[in-house]
Amino acid sequence: MSPPAARIVAWISGAALVWLVLAVQLFVNVDPLTVHRTDAVIMLGGAASERLPVAQQMQRDYNIPVLVLSHTDTPGNVAADTACNSAAFPSIQLLCFQPDEYDTRGEARAIGKIARANGWKSITVVTSSYHLSRAERLMEQCTTADVQMVNSHPQLSAGQWLRRFVIETGGLLDVSLRPECADQTDQSVSDAVGEEPNYR
Repeated sequence: MSPPAARIVAWISGAALVWLVLAVQLFVNVDPLTVHRTDAVIMLGGAASERLPVAQQMQRDYNIPVLVLSHTDTPGNVAADTACNSAAFPSIQLLCFQPDEYDTRGEARAIGKIARANGWKSITVVTSSYHLSRAERLMEQCTTADVQMVNSHPQLSAGQWLRRFVIETGGLLDVSLRPECADQTDQSVSDAVGEEPNYR
C-alpha cells in the first residue's frame, strides 16, 4: 500500500473509531444520574415491551399522577396499545394519544400540546437508550415543560446496535438542522402544533 493510501486508511479508521466512541456515549451510556418526580410520565411509541415497564415503575416509585402512552397500533407497540384498549376512560391516571404522524416528531408535537393543555410544568419521557438523545432534543423543541429523560435497556446484537448508531446519528443531525416546532415562541409552543391531538 502506498503512503498516501495508508494515510487515507488510517484517517478513515481513526474517524470511525472516534464516531464509535461518541455513539456509545450518546446512545448506550445514557442512564440518568438522578431521577425526580414530575407532573406526568410519558412513554414514546415503539419497543413497548421494554419501555412500558420502565414507565409504569417510574409512576409507582415516584408517585407520578399520570401515565401517558403513545397509541400507534403498530407491531412494536402492542403492550402499550393493549393497555390503552383495555382501560376505562376517562381516567385520571392514564392518558393515551395518537400522534398525527407515527414518528418522534409527531409525538413531540402532540406531547407539547398535551403538556400545555394540562398545565404540566415537568414531564418524564421514557424511551430506549439509543433513541434518548434525539427524543430529548425534539421534546425540548416542542414544550416549555422541564423534560426529564429516562431510558429502557434494549437487548440488541452487535449488528443491531451498529444499525441503531447509524440511524440515530443521522436522526440527531436531522433534528439539529431541521428543528421541530421551530416557528413557535416560548409562550405559544403548543398553540402552533395544529389540531388537538387525538387522545383520551
